[in-house]
Amino acid sequence: MNNDLLRKYIHEFISDSKNNPDKFTQDWKERIDLISYYQSFSKEKMLKMNEEDIFEYISKLWAMLIWGNKHYVVDKLIEVNTLPHFKKLLIDLVWGNEDISERWNNFRGHVKGMGPAMISEILCKTHPKDFMLWNRRAYVGLNHLEVKNLPRYDYQLTGKVYKYLCNICKDISKELINAGFNDSTLLAVDYFLWDKLQVEDKLSKIHTKRPIVDKTKEEISEESKIIHNDVRDKLRDIGQWLGFTSNIEKKVSEGSKVDTIWEATIGNMGRVIYIFEVQTKGSIDSLILNLLKSLNNPAVQGVVAVSDAKQLEIIRKHAFDVKDLKDKLKYWDYEEILKVHESLEFVNENINKLGLVPQSF
Repeated sequence: MNNDLLRKYIHEFISDSKNNPDKFTQDWKERIDLISYYQSFSKEKMLKMNEEDIFEYISKLWAMLIWGNKHYVVDKLIEVNTLPHFKKLLIDLVWGNEDISERWNNFRGHVKGMGPAMISEILCKTHPKDFMLWNRRAYVGLNHLEVKNLPRYDYQLTGKVYKYLCNICKDISKELINAGFNDSTLLAVDYFLWDKLQVEDKLSKIHTKRPIVDKTKEEISEESKIIHNDVRDKLRDIGQWLGFTSNIEKKVSEGSKVDTIWEATIGNMGRVIYIFEVQTKGSIDSLILNLLKSLNNPAVQGVVAVSDAKQLEIIRKHAFDVKDLKDKLKYWDYEEILKVHESLEFVNENINKLGLVPQSF
């Protein structure tokens, strides 16, 4: 991290806070209120949460600004995870005794439909001295400060990486305190990054390829699982934003359960379904067989294999000899999906800020 650059921005930040105290007081009050709210959820209180409690708990997150119909999102979250399962894993994440890297990986590996922005926001607002808030703005700010080894995509944000980022933000917090700022929480660090470090020239470099880092077999296996789940969930989000009824891990025909489906009803023509199957590891023949079986459902009008460029080429070669599949199978690089998701997320967040559609609609 470039400490000289950090101190320059901290000086500007503190100066701004003194010159515009009303704005800072108002913003601070919002953060203090949110900390109080999330800290009020003890382990015992969380055990008693019902579906409406979960909705209120999740819908207050800033990460939910990208969604117009928050009830739909939370209802889906409960549906795919079940209420008892979700509560247990949420309690383990927030109040567990294991190292945060283990709790993070356990939650991400077993809960569908929640990404790092939502997870880290809950942790940060419940334990603001210990855990940082990760989102696109945090990436841009820390990147401008020349912090090394930042995760570009959600799948790269493992528990080990999240712990590293928390330690980076604790270092920034110490610099803020040393400069005379009176809040040592990592939520204050988030405010600093949001207020001073949204530097536009860094945004164009977001998708720059990173050098390959050596990893253990365990790390590769864990990352592969997270990539799969991350891309699967983002495909569901994209479908919802485009107006489809979108679901994950759905059975579409006998012997075929697929990662993501987009479904639409077109007048009196009935249903139209598009299938997406994410491949990060495992048998490509099994992937092709699963997609082939999905075509037994007459509503399925398109099937898409999702993977990296190298594996997509292998899938293409395998599918070439499968007569009933080769002309119907489409191919989508998962890095392109992540970029599409980010773009649509930005669009939806800004439109939803206008408040054109009430929550009760």
